[in-house]
Amino acid sequence: MSASNQMLTDEEVRQNESKAQAILQEYDKEAGYRVFDKKWIGLLVSVIAICFALYHLYAAYAIPFVTLKHRSLHVAVVLCLIYLLYPGWKKASRKKLSLLDVVLALASLGTAGYIFIYYLDIVNRGGIPSTLDVTFATITCLLVLEASRRVAGWELTAMASIFVAYAYLGPYLPGDFAHRGYTFSDIFNYMYVTTEGIFGDATAVSASFIILFIIFGAFLSKSGMGTLFNDLSLALAGSSKGGPAKVGVIASAVHGSINGSAVASVVTTGSFTIPMMKRVGYKPDFAAGVEATAAVGGQILPPIMGAAAFIMAETLGVPYITIAVAALIPAIMYYFGLLVQVHLRADRDNLQGLTKEELPKVKDVLKERGHLLLPLILLVVLLMMGYTPTLVAVATIIATIVIAALRPSSRMGFRDVLQALETGVRDTLGVAAACAAVGITVGVFSLTGLGLKLANIILMMGSGSLFMTLLFTMIASIILGLGLPSIPCYIITATMAAPALSTFGVDPLAAHLFVFYFGAIANLTPPIALAAFAGAGIAGSDPQRTGWISCKLALAGFIVPFIFIYKPGLLILESSVADIAFAALATLLAVLALAAATEGFLFAKMNWIFRLALIAAGILLIFPEAILMGSGLGIMIAISVLQFMKKRNGIKTIEV
Repeated sequence: MSASNQMLTDEEVRQNESKAQAILQEYDKEAGYRVFDKKWIGLLVSVIAICFALYHLYAAYAIPFVTLKHRSLHVAVVLCLIYLLYPGWKKASRKKLSLLDVVLALASLGTAGYIFIYYLDIVNRGGIPSTLDVTFATITCLLVLEASRRVAGWELTAMASIFVAYAYLGPYLPGDFAHRGYTFSDIFNYMYVTTEGIFGDATAVSASFIILFIIFGAFLSKSGMGTLFNDLSLALAGSSKGGPAKVGVIASAVHGSINGSAVASVVTTGSFTIPMMKRVGYKPDFAAGVEATAAVGGQILPPIMGAAAFIMAETLGVPYITIAVAALIPAIMYYFGLLVQVHLRADRDNLQGLTKEELPKVKDVLKERGHLLLPLILLVVLLMMGYTPTLVAVATIIATIVIAALRPSSRMGFRDVLQALETGVRDTLGVAAACAAVGITVGVFSLTGLGLKLANIILMMGSGSLFMTLLFTMIASIILGLGLPSIPCYIITATMAAPALSTFGVDPLAAHLFVFYFGAIANLTPPIALAAFAGAGIAGSDPQRTGWISCKLALAGFIVPFIFIYKPGLLILESSVADIAFAALATLLAVLALAAATEGFLFAKMNWIFRLALIAAGILLIFPEAILMGSGLGIMIAISVLQFMKKRNGIKTIEV
C-alpha cells in the first residue's frame, strides 16, 4: 500500500474510491461508459480498442495510408467505440447494447470504408460531389455530432449545428455576417472529402500525437506513476505549513499534465488530498478549490500539457518543444501563485502540516518507484534533441514497459500491457470526438470567411487598444470554455482572436497561449465549473462557492497571460537572458502581490486599503512602462515593510 493510502483506513480508502468514481461519472461524461453484462461484447470492444492502439503505434513510423484515409479511419473507429460504449440518454441501459447503437457503430465504420473504396474517384472528381458522396458526407457529419454529444456534452454539438446553419443561411443574415450561402450538400461534402472540416488539423493532431501521448499516460498510470507522485509530494511538502494542500498542488499538477483531464485529475488525487486538507484545518470549499485549481493548471504545464499543445504546434507550424519551452515560466508562475495563497492561508490560520512520522521519506519513495521518472526524463531529452513527437511517444511507451520491469511493485505483465492500451484508447475517445466536431465549426470559418469577420469585430470592440482587445478575447475564451472542453474552446477562440491580436504585433505563439490559458481556466469559472464541482463533490462543499474560491486561487492564471503579451521575455523564445529574468521577476512580484491581496495576509492581517493597494501594484507590474512598474514596485515594498513591522510589533507585545 502507498504512503498516501496508509494515512487512511481501508474502509476510508474504499469509500473515497467509490465516491470518486460516482463523482467522475457525474461531472465527466467520458467516465459514463457501459459495463456490459455479456462478456463477449466487452471482449469485442477491448479487442477493437487494443487493435486500434497498436495500429497507431505502427502508424507512428510506418505511415500506412495517405492523409485522408488515415484520418477517416481514426474518426470512424473512435465513433464506432463511442456508440458501443456510451448510451444515447441517461436512462438507457449501461449493461446492454441497443440495436440502434449497433447500427450507428457499423455506419461509423462505413464512413471510412467509403473513403477507402472510392478514394481515387473522390480525388479525380476534384471537389464536385456525387450523390453518394453527399449521402456519406451527411451521415458522417450527423454521426460526429451525435457522438460528441454523448461523450463531450450537448454544447459542442449545438455550436457546430449553429455554425452549419450560419453557412446555409448566409444570404438572409444582416450586415457583415451575410455571405453568399451554401447548400447542405456543399457544406457536408466540404466537411467530409477535404482536410478542412472533420478531417482537418484537429483530427490530424488527434490521430498523430494525442492518442499516442494518452496511451503513454495510461502506461505511466499502470506502472504506478500516480502513487510515486502522491508519495513524493507527501515526502517533500507534507510536513510544511498547510502541507496537505501543497501536496495536492504538486500531485495534481503532474497528474493534470499527463492525463489532460482536469476533472479526472481532481478525482484521482483529490480523493486522498482533500480529506487530508480538511483534517489539518482547511475549510472544505477551500480544500476543493485548491485541488481543482491545481488540476486545471496541469493543462498548461509542460512537458505534456494535456493535448491542446499538440494542436497549437500543428496550427502554428512550430516544433512541439517550442510550445513546451514557451509555456514553462508562465506555468511555474501559475503554481507559484497557488502555493503562495495556500501558504498564506495556512500562516494566517495557523494550519500545521502532517507529522514526520506519518510521512514517507524521499529516499524510500525514490528507492521503490524513482525509476519511473526515467520515461519522463527520456521524453524531455528526445523532444529537445529534435525527434518528432510521434516517435518520442512510441519510444517512451516502450521505455516505460522496460523500466517498470526493474521493480516488482511497478512491473507490468502481458495483461497489464493490454489493459493500458485499451485504457489509452478509451481516454482518447472524448478528445478525438471533440476534435472531429470542432472540425465542422472550423470548416465553416474557412468556408465562409467568418473567422476574419469575427476578428474585425473584436478589433472594433477593442477600439484600437491592445489591452481592451485582450480583455474581450479573455471574456470570449471564458464564455466558450464554460460549455466546451478546453481543446475545442482553444481552437475556436484562436481562430477568431489570434488574427485580431496579430494586428497589434503580438507574436502568434503568445496570442495562442493567451486564449489557451483562459479556455483552460474556464473549468473553474461559475456557473459551469466542472473541475470545481468535482472537487466540491469530494469535499462535501457548495459547488458554486467552491467555483468562486477556485477563481481566486487561480488569480495568477488570469494575470500571467497579460504579462507575457506585454513582456514576451516570459516565453523565453528569442529573448535575452536579461529580458527573461526581468519578465520573470516582474511576474513573480505581481503574482505575489495579488496572492497576498486575495488572502488579506502578508506577515500579518491586512485591511481593505492595503489589499486594494496591492491589487493596484500587481496590475501596474503587468505593463512594460518604467513609471508604471516603478509605482507598482514602490507600493508593494511600502506595504511589505509596514506589514513586517506590524508582525514584529505584535510579537513584542505578546512577549511582554
